Amino acid sequence: MPADSIAAELAEIKRQGLYRQLRQVDGEQGPSILLDGREVLNFSSNNYLGLANHPKLETAAKEALERYGCGSGASRLISGNMTLHLELEESITKLKGTESALVFNSGFQANVGILSTLVGEGDMLFSDALNHASLIDGCRLSRAKVVVYPHCNLNHLEAALKKAPKKARKLIVTETVFSMDGDIAPMEEIVDLAERHGAMIMVDEAHATGMFGPNGAGIVAEMGLRERVLVQMGTLGKALGGFGAYVAGKRNLRELLINRCRSFIFTTAPPPVMMAIAIAAIDLLEKEPERRFTLWRNSQYLRNELKDLGFSLGKSSSQILPLMIGDAGDCMSFSECLLAKGVYAQGIRPPTVQPGSARLRVTPMATHTDEHLKQAIQAFKEVKEENEPRL
Repeated sequence: MPADSIAAELAEIKRQGLYRQLRQVDGEQGPSILLDGREVLNFSSNNYLGLANHPKLETAAKEALERYGCGSGASRLISGNMTLHLELEESITKLKGTESALVFNSGFQANVGILSTLVGEGDMLFSDALNHASLIDGCRLSRAKVVVYPHCNLNHLEAALKKAPKKARKLIVTETVFSMDGDIAPMEEIVDLAERHGAMIMVDEAHATGMFGPNGAGIVAEMGLRERVLVQMGTLGKALGGFGAYVAGKRNLRELLINRCRSFIFTTAPPPVMMAIAIAAIDLLEKEPERRFTLWRNSQYLRNELKDLGFSLGKSSSQILPLMIGDAGDCMSFSECLLAKGVYAQGIRPPTVQPGSARLRVTPMATHTDEHLKQAIQAFKEVKEENEPRL
């Protein structure tokens, strides 16, 4: 019976220590949150700059709601292409320094749609082993031959490029800031390889947008690679505090996606309210740069203190601090012990990360105070001491 097979699969998930449950957050997404009815410090959010609660974003949302209503009513190719969609795309174009931009409903939809539009059967995709699930699924849906190269391993990438058929279209896809490890792809070297071997490049800047580069334009802008990277994808729901995603690049890229990208064509356009929020957030990136400076200070403080306590943070060089535990059960136990002390740092287990690499994904925010940080470090210290020598 189908019901029996579902129950059996759930039982197996629980046996492996991989069972997940939804927690309830009530109130604002701030440095402290009300989690399952209890106030705790929040070190599990992608609201890196604290913009999700900014008054200017709230004002922009209210004004848009009054003028444009709640929904867009249709796909953008029917009657859903509203003024705020175009205004946001102009703002993104200016931020990224590209010819054009196109807004998507989510980062997952963007990645799946872009990859399956740019390459197909008979083409070649080269994907970093630690790329996000949306990129992995996009590679699969493209029907191109996929080569997964070891994480940031340029030798393997070059060897794979050399073996690719000369007539095949070739596309390298990578995150710039990796979402679970917090390290940064060697973009200059990847671009050099792509140009030598006639490959296109697509980057996912979800965790770099708002954080790196001039006014938060991202890693590509920081490294001066705008003209050498074909596709820059990013999200509006992390550092920018709202919801949605974008792709930035040449004008003809935008036109191709409008005409061929199924995840753009066959979906209702994002609500105008969300576009207004993103416009306000991008404006704040320029007007309130101190938010980035504060976040980097908070990140560096936590990085130094956690290392001093003996924790391994891998090769992270961003605001994402992966506190490596290894065993999934130990990881979730550590997370629950922290929570009991008022600090929420979610454990990350397979299949999100590789088996044996479970970790706490610790993410400070610009709005964490010095007292918040000290309280968190004290909790980490106490949990570590209480769980020795298991950790």
